[in-house]
Amino acid sequence: MRLADQHCVHGAPALNDNELAARLAALPDWQLKGNHIEREYAFKDYRETIAFVNALASMIHGEDHHPELRVRYRHCLVAWTTHSAGNAVSINDFICAAKADAIYEERSA
Repeated sequence: MRLADQHCVHGAPALNDNELAARLAALPDWQLKGNHIEREYAFKDYRETIAFVNALASMIHGEDHHPELRVRYRHCLVAWTTHSAGNAVSINDFICAAKADAIYEERSA
């Protein structure tokens, strides 16, 4: 099953190094930075940036898994980590990253 079709699971454990590498290979636009994965999305203007953030917020609410967002005029940086997994990366972060990518691709089409 595709990551974007899955849902976050309460209590998901931290991924080990091999699992992280495999998941990052499946989502090449994402980077591991310390204890989180992140990606920066680019837009043509602030209105498109905020529309993406609003669409992302709807997905986030449904998954009950919340990223750090840094919103600028034509960019939004999204960073995922799982606090309940000891502030490490879990499968929930990759599920939400894949869903964020799907939202971005849909809005960019």
